[in-house]
Amino acid sequence: MFSLEQLKTVTSESHHTNDSKSQRWNPIQWKIGVLPFPIYVAIATIVLLAAYFQKLPADMIGGFAIIMVVGILLGEIGSRIPIFRSIGGPAILALFVPSAFMFFNLLNETTVNAVSNLMTTSNFLYFYIACLVAGSILGMNRTVLMQGITKMLVPLVLGTVTAVVAGVGVGMLFGYEAKHTLFFIVVPILAGGIGEGILPLSAGYSAILGTPVADLISQMIPAAIIGNIFAIICAALLKQLGLRKQHLTGNGVLVKTKGDRIPTSVDDNKPVNFSLMGAGLLVACSFYVFGHLMESSLHIPAAILMILIAAFCKIFKLIPSQLEQGAFHLYKFVSTSFTWPLMVGLGLLFIPLEDVAGIISVSYVLICASVVVTMVTTGYIVGKWMNMHPVDSAIVTGCHSGLGGTGDVAILSASDRMSLMPFAQVATRLGGAGTVILATFILRWLGL
Repeated sequence: MFSLEQLKTVTSESHHTNDSKSQRWNPIQWKIGVLPFPIYVAIATIVLLAAYFQKLPADMIGGFAIIMVVGILLGEIGSRIPIFRSIGGPAILALFVPSAFMFFNLLNETTVNAVSNLMTTSNFLYFYIACLVAGSILGMNRTVLMQGITKMLVPLVLGTVTAVVAGVGVGMLFGYEAKHTLFFIVVPILAGGIGEGILPLSAGYSAILGTPVADLISQMIPAAIIGNIFAIICAALLKQLGLRKQHLTGNGVLVKTKGDRIPTSVDDNKPVNFSLMGAGLLVACSFYVFGHLMESSLHIPAAILMILIAAFCKIFKLIPSQLEQGAFHLYKFVSTSFTWPLMVGLGLLFIPLEDVAGIISVSYVLICASVVVTMVTTGYIVGKWMNMHPVDSAIVTGCHSGLGGTGDVAILSASDRMSLMPFAQVATRLGGAGTVILATFILRWLGL
């Protein structure tokens, strides 16, 4: 027999269980991202109706409305699908569902123009990267920053060499010609993206081979896209490894330090100062403008110069601590709010599924996989040997096989390590530029 107190406890627990079930099946209690479900539906209905009737503003407002409505939803869905969410589901959905919309011509011209004006005319991708680079570098521990940039070059170089060997070797096993595998599958994966890698690479190839640039681009883009997918999956799996074995990861810290101190020199718990965030935005924009200003003179990509000036300012304490705090809070806001929407815009404009569909085969996919897996594995092993956190070292090294800034965002978001963006940018930009230069030099030397 139950006592009166036991009956009260059982009754209370029963009511609690029933309340939980009712909330679970009550749409009023649902959320899409941080938005209550009814509010999200109302906003999405307004935006989609405007797009359908071609009344969507073809500017930043219309572009943000589209990518945020779609990005919030796809990120939420991807994070809720079992297993899929553990291999970068939100990033994969946010990139490739919009790309499928374009492939099947499901979007009207007004919608595409709004997103295009935001992503290309307004250059939202580099705004995002500038905020992340400035905030994460200025918020870092100076020692970790200096050791990270110097140490990561070793796994990057060794990873590139082993990835080339593995990719060409697997290609030969499947009957591919070694030269074709190297120049049209392996190198495009390691070139640093489409705009910064494949486009100049195709121009160099065209000058040497006499083949139209458009034909070369269509041959190389599929490898870059497939490689990026595997890099996202590897990053998500590394995140799971880090969750299970905490001693292998710094959770966004690249280099081990005594006591594994927090990598930021700013206080995460300080209240947000919106004026300082505005000043941090100005600092981030000035870093990118400086890079753009000096790019033609120094012949170094603006993204790399932006990282170098930010690191220089941090190392020599040229930025007051209050501005560092503002830039860091801006970085937290941008990375939290705009990651999935940004990938929607990238998927719409820069991930052409028709190029992938036209050339894909099982052997082709396995070659791409071998390049990425070898790169990531080398980064893990060498990073561990060099007193770096192996999981984080592997993730940064894997960014060399991603789609430039697009790939860095997708890979780091899948691994939940946006604080590694400066190192990822170095791996992507320096590694990609070095790959493009070396590949065109070798192709010309071989006289193919």
